[in-house]
Amino acid sequence: MSDISYFTIEGLEKLKAEIHDLKTRGRQDMAKQIAEAREKGDLSENAEYDAAKEAQGLLELRISKLDEMLVNARLIDESSLDVTKVLIFSTVRLKNLVKNSELSYKIVSEKEADISSGRISVESPIGKGLLGKSVGDKVEIKVPAGTMTFEIMEISRL
Repeated sequence: MSDISYFTIEGLEKLKAEIHDLKTRGRQDMAKQIAEAREKGDLSENAEYDAAKEAQGLLELRISKLDEMLVNARLIDESSLDVTKVLIFSTVRLKNLVKNSELSYKIVSEKEADISSGRISVESPIGKGLLGKSVGDKVEIKVPAGTMTFEIMEISRL
């Protein structure tokens, strides 16, 4: 049984672009590496050829996994999401009650998470701690560095 993955339009397009890149440019580059290694002589004692073939196998495995992910992908219509509570694909503005600072996160699937752009995984401690909460709720979340206390200021579908 395969795992269903939920994506935003942006995340699904990024997945499709990565698959396309690996199938075109990735495979072309790999074919060149194998051809160059083949030209270096006896294949039975050619470490470069063995390494290139192993890399090719890893590339094909990556393509296969991404293709499977695409087949099992489900697109979420963000415009229909409830904004009265935190759900996957909600954008949440929080106030850190300890540091008295505000921050904003978009709750996304594990595959779309990118903390540098404010996209945290629904599977992360903060993501799990926020799910189902509403504006005004105060939430204590255990993270590897200790316990963080937040107040939910706003929930949107940005």
